[in-house]
Amino acid sequence: MRVGIDVGGTNTDAVLMNGSDVVAWVKAPTTMDVGEGIEAVLRSLIAESGVPTSRIQSVMIGTTHFTNALVECRGLLEVGVIRLASPSGEALKPKIGWPQSLRRAVGEHSFLVPGGYEFDGREIAPFDKTAVTQAAREIRARDLKAVAISSVFAPVNDHMENHAAEIVARENPGISISLSKDIGRLGFLERENAAIMNAALSQLSLHVVQSLEQAIRRLNIEAPFYISQNDGTLMSASYVARYPVLTIASGPTNSMRGAAYLSGLADAVVIDIGGTTSDVGVLQGGFPRESSVEADIGGVRTNFRMPDILAIGLGGGTRIHLNPANFTGPADQIGDIAIGPDSVGYRLTKDAFVFGGETLTVTDLAVARGQASIGDSNKAPRLSESVCDQLNEQIHLMLEDALDRVKTSPADVPVILVGGGNIIVNRKLRGASEIIRPALASVANAIGAAIAQVGAEVDKLFSYDSLGRDQALALAKGEAIRRVVEAGGIEATAKVIEIDEVAMSYLPGQTVRVRAKATGDLAFS
Repeated sequence: MRVGIDVGGTNTDAVLMNGSDVVAWVKAPTTMDVGEGIEAVLRSLIAESGVPTSRIQSVMIGTTHFTNALVECRGLLEVGVIRLASPSGEALKPKIGWPQSLRRAVGEHSFLVPGGYEFDGREIAPFDKTAVTQAAREIRARDLKAVAISSVFAPVNDHMENHAAEIVARENPGISISLSKDIGRLGFLERENAAIMNAALSQLSLHVVQSLEQAIRRLNIEAPFYISQNDGTLMSASYVARYPVLTIASGPTNSMRGAAYLSGLADAVVIDIGGTTSDVGVLQGGFPRESSVEADIGGVRTNFRMPDILAIGLGGGTRIHLNPANFTGPADQIGDIAIGPDSVGYRLTKDAFVFGGETLTVTDLAVARGQASIGDSNKAPRLSESVCDQLNEQIHLMLEDALDRVKTSPADVPVILVGGGNIIVNRKLRGASEIIRPALASVANAIGAAIAQVGAEVDKLFSYDSLGRDQALALAKGEAIRRVVEAGGIEATAKVIEIDEVAMSYLPGQTVRVRAKATGDLAFS
């Protein structure tokens, strides 16, 4: 049996699955302390199922903890940034365009030193060992605990980043080092941004991993635990500690994977309506469509692997801005009605009318219209029918606009509704060929975490002159699958889901960089 947990901004959801069957599920408000929240939801899940903890074989967790830390500038380390790009790469300094609050959180510790490569691998400037050593010693003098190293075109040639890392590690034993080539793609500034963010999160990631592990062990669960990453595959705890930034968009990814699993559809649009936002994305082959443009995280442009998700400020906890004096008025006389984007979030069960609060939310509207039985319906605000109709129309227009923005053709497409807030939809959406609302839609994210697969990637140089393209690709694919099996995947389910080829024109013998990514179901011993 396996447990899937998804920690969202409003709710923490958990499911216990036995093979493909959901044995039990629970939903609880998210707590400030993620470890305590996960322990509480696990305790409820075990009590609900009656299954002894000894039968749990693995725990998969999706968390927004690191996203929230970046957005709120909380728990971040100051970061030393070593950029290997002088003199040509000095025009735009590191952290250009960042929000001031985030810049202050990571500090101003940038070191511009000679180095970097052209697109074809030729050196922009030779590696300057002395300059890097001086930077490393200054980082030690400033007592920094994390460093990010970036070099122009490092994904093409990572020699300088690796060399700089060796020097920094020698001068600063124990320091956390993030290399841009391990995290981002070719675009330099976005890749450097991702490396800085990863370095800033490095201490928090250790704390979170330890907190999660302790919470699980306190319940006498000895099974290994994994954390889901942006592409829908799993990371071990030790890997998360090194690359926390790769979990940033795991929540929407979990929901989309869960939606595909519950509906049986591999190609569709998924609308995940939570407590704070609605995340809209496209399923392709059962996985989220990847973003082909830079992703904005907390106001910072990055280019690492991210699902193509459109998030709008509409969820069950979204506030409806309307003067209470106009609750029962005709819609054409009540002036402007605004929906969101602010939300009561995890305070929904305290602040919403149906829970005894005094804040009008989208959930109150759903209860008032008889679309849901949540809280105490007797406490639902008395809204006139015309007000209800106008609010309901605005909600559906917001979702229809989001649906239209993620579609790539004018044809109608199937839409899968998931998330606890899916109750706010009560009619067909324009642009949808059909609306699928699967059973257990409210915990699709936790199911997506539970069914997440093991992933592995091979990134190597091959000579097509000596091997030939077919044999080289076969070797890369075979090794990727072998690594999936070594990481705990079932060989019969392992398959290559992505392969990239980049010609290395500056190297002889038709040298090509091949990257193969494979996934497989997790094997239980």
